[in-house]
Amino acid sequence: MMDDGLETVYGTGDETGPSVMSERVQGIAASIYREFERMIKTYDEDVVKDLMPLVVNVLETLENTVTDNQEHEVELELIKDDNEQLITQYEREKQLRKQSEQKFLEYEDANDQEKRLLQARVDQLEMSQKQTTLKLKNYNDQSE
Repeated sequence: MMDDGLETVYGTGDETGPSVMSERVQGIAASIYREFERMIKTYDEDVVKDLMPLVVNVLETLENTVTDNQEHEVELELIKDDNEQLITQYEREKQLRKQSEQKFLEYEDANDQEKRLLQARVDQLEMSQKQTTLKLKNYNDQSE
């Protein structure tokens, strides 16, 4: 009779069957069950009858909390992994941007140098053209 009362009180009333509890909650439940058995042997089954549903509810809530916590820990690990990948990608992109900016500056410097060289060449050619034009004018003046 003692076992029947405990089974009824501990039953979840859930038609899907009992859920698997974590080891931690199972340990607590086992300790409470042993204490209830001791109280029933000492006093009577009625002593724990009203307390039993409350304890079962607390254990179920604790189990749900443990399960939620485990899910959150898994989710946190996934988020940490994502974060590490994003940081790695950010650092890689940052390095690539730095390299691109460096190449652009080098290109810009080379372009400026080339411009200066070309401008010097243009100035030289203009000077040469003026000299040639003056020489031509002098030859034309002398030939007249």
